[in-house]
Amino acid sequence: MAPKRILIVGAGHVGLYAALRMSKKLHRHEAEVTVVDPQPHMTYQPFLPESAAGNISPRHTVVPLRRELKRCHVLSGEVTRIEHARKVAIVQPIVGPAREVPYDHIVVAPGSVSRTLPIPGLREHAVGFKTIGEAIFLRNSVLDRLDVAATTSDPATRRRALTFVFVGGGYAGIEALAEMEDMVRGALRYYPEIPQSDVRFVLVEAAQRILPEVGPEMGAYTVVQLTRRAIDIRLGTRLESCVDGIVKLSDGDEFPADTIVWTAGVKPHPMLEDTDLPRTPRGAVTCLPTLQVVDEDGAVVEGAWSAGDCAAVPDLTSSVPGALCSPSAQHAVRQAAKLADNITAVVRGRRPVDYKHKHVGSVAGLGLYKGVAHVYGVKVRGLPAWFMHRSYHLSRIPTLNRKIRVLVDWTLQLVLRREVVALGSLHEPREPFLTVAPPIPLPTNANTKAGQPTKRVAA
Repeated sequence: MAPKRILIVGAGHVGLYAALRMSKKLHRHEAEVTVVDPQPHMTYQPFLPESAAGNISPRHTVVPLRRELKRCHVLSGEVTRIEHARKVAIVQPIVGPAREVPYDHIVVAPGSVSRTLPIPGLREHAVGFKTIGEAIFLRNSVLDRLDVAATTSDPATRRRALTFVFVGGGYAGIEALAEMEDMVRGALRYYPEIPQSDVRFVLVEAAQRILPEVGPEMGAYTVVQLTRRAIDIRLGTRLESCVDGIVKLSDGDEFPADTIVWTAGVKPHPMLEDTDLPRTPRGAVTCLPTLQVVDEDGAVVEGAWSAGDCAAVPDLTSSVPGALCSPSAQHAVRQAAKLADNITAVVRGRRPVDYKHKHVGSVAGLGLYKGVAHVYGVKVRGLPAWFMHRSYHLSRIPTLNRKIRVLVDWTLQLVLRREVVALGSLHEPREPFLTVAPPIPLPTNANTKAGQPTKRVAA
């Protein structure tokens, strides 16, 4: 019998962990595993704030797919459509025409994207915080603004450069804000022209609390700690406009800022709209506790599986009827393991089992040696919480290779000062070359009509 073809869409927490587990459990004569993702790596997103702050090298925050998935087939491209009725996915490679990839089982795990709102100026002036590229860009931009402020003689330019706005008070937003403020505070020792009082960090949150993941008490503690660091926290406030970098808030305040970071929630990947799989009103794939896709009548969609941020998975540990698992890395990693085991069971003719995991709590870092945690009902703050945060995520990042590299980065940080150099030229690498290589007019001849390009002649 021919091996089953298993296609994994997305190489995030679910995709990578599921592929690793299935490649170890299933023999080659049983299944062929193919992973499709536009990026050649998996990004461990909980480490993005520390990577942006320079605590961890950006290369150590990502896991190269081809290195770790040696028994899988890796396609660098984007799934543009899934036709499950034919069991075919349309894959657009990085270069070249689209191709059809047939399968017997499909794992739909493209993850989530930033949930934006129709706010004037947001698209033009804000940056998200979900990818390693965005983390590197934010780091370079913040450090570049320090150079601008230290050099300019215009007070308005200086105030604008030293104003950093973060929109969204969830896990990602608070950690990014706290790490960036910590990095800037440490960098100012090299900028005698800039007193700490000139730097302004602003947090804008529409709700009346922050960090709901760690509970109201730890959220209130975080507000107190950030306020002591002179961070301007606006609860119950919305961003209404940022046209031309002029931030306008719902409380009536208005000020210019060069740096605006959007971390106000996520939504399922829009790729799911181009599938024939059943979804919830918010766009997530509907699933059973076994992580099998299920239609509106409760019937299993044979050969279709999903998990993670893009899946609506019932939470069997909750007492609330209809409760779903939260879109967190904690659930995604465990769902990936159960999903891989269930697909292995089905391939071998056995029945899948339910995913059931009670959320143990959350940990959050607030900069070097600072953090909050609410784990198994126990509330921890300060240095112990920071240590728990690092220990947990070190244990969760996949592969021993990455664990060792991250641990080495942290160890070196204990004895060496943090690097605070901006490499902004990474974002426009050809600009220096273009300044010394002026454009040359294309050759013309009598047979070339005005407005039409000349034809290339083979040598």
